[in-house]
Amino acid sequence: MERLRGGVREGLRAAFGEPLRHSELRQLGLGDHDVQRLLRNGGLQRAHGRYLDGTGSARLAAIRCALAAHPRSVVSHHTAAELNGLRVWSDDSASRELSDAVWLTCKPGADRRNKKRDDLVLRRASLPSADLRTLQGLPITSIARTTVDLARELPLPEAIVTVDHALATEVRREELELVLRRQRRWPGVRRAQYAIAFGDPRSESALESIARALFERAGLPAPVLQAQFWEGQWWADERVDFWWPQFRTIVEADGLAKFEAPTVKQRRRILRRAFERDQRLADRDLELVHFGWEDAVLRPAELAGRLKAAFARGSRRTGPPPTWRTADPNDPHHWPRPQAADLYAAS
Repeated sequence: MERLRGGVREGLRAAFGEPLRHSELRQLGLGDHDVQRLLRNGGLQRAHGRYLDGTGSARLAAIRCALAAHPRSVVSHHTAAELNGLRVWSDDSASRELSDAVWLTCKPGADRRNKKRDDLVLRRASLPSADLRTLQGLPITSIARTTVDLARELPLPEAIVTVDHALATEVRREELELVLRRQRRWPGVRRAQYAIAFGDPRSESALESIARALFERAGLPAPVLQAQFWEGQWWADERVDFWWPQFRTIVEADGLAKFEAPTVKQRRRILRRAFERDQRLADRDLELVHFGWEDAVLRPAELAGRLKAAFARGSRRTGPPPTWRTADPNDPHHWPRPQAADLYAAS
């Protein structure tokens, strides 16, 4: 940038409020060799046929350039989920790659067509003002609209991941249902209706959401989520992921990330606490099953079989049943929130 003539440099900096076409760079006094040099050294970045200052986020630059290339469009679907902080998960590599594209929605028109490329997905659909917001200066679909759009787009287990997380961010189910009513004749709306009715804000991770869909598909009874047990004088601090009181069975979804730590000593401390917690649960005369990502995604039938066997064992237990509680899944102000436990504190 410093090698440009002073007037050209200042004009370029002043113009960078919006993405620029190549012809606009030339009008500012840049030659083709200047553009190529600035792209190489990071002074410029290019996406969707537009150019922006190279100092900003490459992802935001790509989104802004896509919006400039497609006027009257808004950020939507996977990209809106990314900016809104919504959880999205896919087990399909093609779907994951497509989620890396910039997703936009524009109002229908004679000059507007759906597009689907590696770097861009453009959908045509109505955009009522109730479904829109501004975020980081970008026009974007609201969290409720984004959730419903993805619930229509994704396979059911993946849709439930996003719906659960949206409900956990205190988006009310009624807001999602209002969006559904506006989309009642749109493709995929029945799948979205089911996912939203099935959604539960107490699912604390993508793995827990996927597991609930697996349980449903396997014909298992619905579990209680985030149950706590009475210790005799107070409620235990720990909550369990899934609890079947009729089978006296606890099931825990364990992603490996929960056991990661910067040092071996800290990792051992986490593992020791996990073992002590398991022992406290087992002391209640209950069945306890752990599973991870590989079980839920790669071996779901085997996992369902393990749970059915645990249910059979738990049904034969004869000790006094534990006293337990959970929160109302439809009241986001009262269900238990994840606690930022100080796992690395000195014991």
